[in-house]
Amino acid sequence: MSAITRDEVAHLARLSRLALADDELDHFAAQLDQIVGAVARVSEVAADDIPPSSHALPLTNVFRPDELRPSLTPQEALSGAPAVEEDRFRVPRILGEEA
Repeated sequence: MSAITRDEVAHLARLSRLALADDELDHFAAQLDQIVGAVARVSEVAADDIPPSSHALPLTNVFRPDELRPSLTPQEALSGAPAVEEDRFRVPRILGEEA
């Protein structure tokens, strides 16, 4: 006998605003019972001596460290810009500003 009853599935369907046929109620009751059983088995396996984790493997940083290297000066970077204002690229306004 299923631990999830047909009436409980019908109640969930009403809460979810789903229209289910009678055969669907029986079908989903069996499926939900299997899901609840699987979750219960996972709960049984979890032990107090196993720390909770978000990943199966430890995470490591794959980025290289930041290193200072020579680059363009602001004047060199802006030299090809069509318009410059206060050492920045000047672009057309696309959003109205309220001041």
